Amino acid sequence: MTGGQVAGLIAAIAFLILVLFIGMFLVKMNKTLGEVNKSVKTMTSDIDVISHQAENIMANANELLEDVNQKVATIDPVFQAAADLGESVSDLNTATRNLTERVSDTAKTTAKTSLAARMGKTAFDLYRNHKSKD
Repeated sequence: MTGGQVAGLIAAIAFLILVLFIGMFLVKMNKTLGEVNKSVKTMTSDIDVISHQAENIMANANELLEDVNQKVATIDPVFQAAADLGESVSDLNTATRNLTERVSDTAKTTAKTSLAARMGKTAFDLYRNHKSKD
């Protein structure tokens, strides 16, 4: 065997080993891709189920929202009446405050007038007493 033949034999063995490793890699890759395909099928099936359930949930949510909107429309006049009542109570409080202030002002004026009348009567009595002593 010459040097060229030995080199050719070594190259052929190396190529055979390379082909064997590539073959083993491709077999493992084939198994992995088979499992990936199974996983994708399972996920597709699960996603279909989840999608169907999500559609049911959305339909129920829409029905509930419509029901809530109807009930809110039904009780809306009650809240409007409560708001009107609150406004009426506020107006009544304002009127009561104004009346109280007027009564208080009248009482102050009456007290001042009464005080002035008493002072005048006392002054007149003093003047009369003083006159009668003379």
